[in-house]
Amino acid sequence: VSTQSTWGHFLSVYFFSPHNMSTPRGKDKKGAKTAGKKGKTGGSGRSKKAGLTFPVGRTASLLKSGRYTRRVGKGAPVYLAAVLEYLCAEMLELAGNASRDNKKKRINPRFLTLAIRNDEELNKLLSGVTIASGGVLPNIQQVLLKKKGK
Repeated sequence: VSTQSTWGHFLSVYFFSPHNMSTPRGKDKKGAKTAGKKGKTGGSGRSKKAGLTFPVGRTASLLKSGRYTRRVGKGAPVYLAAVLEYLCAEMLELAGNASRDNKKKRINPRFLTLAIRNDEELNKLLSGVTIASGGVLPNIQQVLLKKKGK
């Protein structure tokens, strides 16, 4: 099994799984009120202890259920969640800069593509990735431009 396809599968499960789409607290999927704990705070989960936004518990369960290895240490999901959070923050910052340069307030796939392809390290990491509706970098080869002397 290639590493690229394995990680691609992990990331697709991580970001696009149905249980990732949460409903507002105190409501079911149709919007009706449910009996839930009011005023519940974050608790003392592993994400909070590590100072992360990304869910360490979900990362751990996905690592275990993905059968990447027989055993998963307790530090591995924390480290992986931190790396994923850093990569997302980096890409969102660069895409936000690209959207601001184009006088837009929303980040769309085009700005993500521009951000990734203009950054050397992200371009190398995501070289085999195609972003839907992302387009390509603007580039005109010098041979095709008209010569001024003739």
